[in-house]
Amino acid sequence: MDQEQTKLVPAVERATRILDLVARNRSHPNLSDLARELGIAKSSVHMLCRTLVELGLLIRRPDQTYQLGPHLMRWSNAFMEQSDVATEFASIWDRETELPGATITLTVLEGNEVVYIAARNSDISHSLVDFRAGMRLPAAFTATGKAFLSHMSDFEVKRIYADGLPPPRTSSSVQTVEQLLAELRETRERGYSVDNQQVAEGIICFGASVLDSRNFPIAGVAVSLRADELIDRERTIANVRRIATRLSARMGADLERAASRRTRVG
Repeated sequence: MDQEQTKLVPAVERATRILDLVARNRSHPNLSDLARELGIAKSSVHMLCRTLVELGLLIRRPDQTYQLGPHLMRWSNAFMEQSDVATEFASIWDRETELPGATITLTVLEGNEVVYIAARNSDISHSLVDFRAGMRLPAAFTATGKAFLSHMSDFEVKRIYADGLPPPRTSSSVQTVEQLLAELRETRERGYSVDNQQVAEGIICFGASVLDSRNFPIAGVAVSLRADELIDRERTIANVRRIATRLSARMGADLERAASRRTRVG
C-alpha cells in the first residue's frame, strides 16, 4: 500500500524534470540538450515538450530551443497568494524542534530593525528576554537580522548604517560597521548566523534565512537558549537550519541555487 502511494506517474515526473532543467539552465536548451541531461529518449522528450508547449508551460523559440511559458506565472501568483510564512511556521515549529528550553522566533526585516511576527517561548521560561510578536530589535545585533543582512552586499549594508550602528544593547554587541561586515562574511560561509549575547546577556541565538520563490529572504528564524544551557551546539544549529530549509521549501525556494549564490554575495 505504501509503495502504491509513493509510485510516480512517469510522464508527469519526466515533464517536471524538463521544466526544472529549463528553469535552472542559464541558456535555452534544445531537444538534444534535454534528452542528454535527463537521460530520456529524444523521441519521448519531443512528445513531452510538444505537450508542454500546447499547455503554455513551455515556449519553443525560433531557434528550436525552449524557455518557460506564461502558464507557470498563473501557478506562481496563486502560490504566492496562498502562502503565508507565519502560518507555515506555526504548522511545523513543534514537530521540527527537538530542543527543550529553547525559544523559537520568526521575524521580518523593516529598515535596520527586525520585527517579530511569531514566537514560541520555551516552557522553561527565563527573565533575560521575552520575545513576543510585534517586538522590534536592531538587526545588527540579532541572529535573524544578521541572516537578513548577509544576503546584502557590503555596499548595501554600509548604506543602511551610513550614520553608524545603533547604541549597543550589551557589552558583546557589535561596535562598528566593519565588525558587522566581518560577521556577515562568516555568516555567508557558515550558512547560519549567531547572536552571542549581543541582544541580552546570557542568551545565545542561532539564525537562518527563510527564502521565497525568488530566493529572496522574506523572514528569519532563530533558536534562542540560555548560554549556560547550550549543551549541543551542532544539534542546535542543525535544528534551526532544518526549520529554515523546510519553510523555504514551502515558500517555493530553489535551495540548490541559493546555496551556490550565498558565498558570492559581499
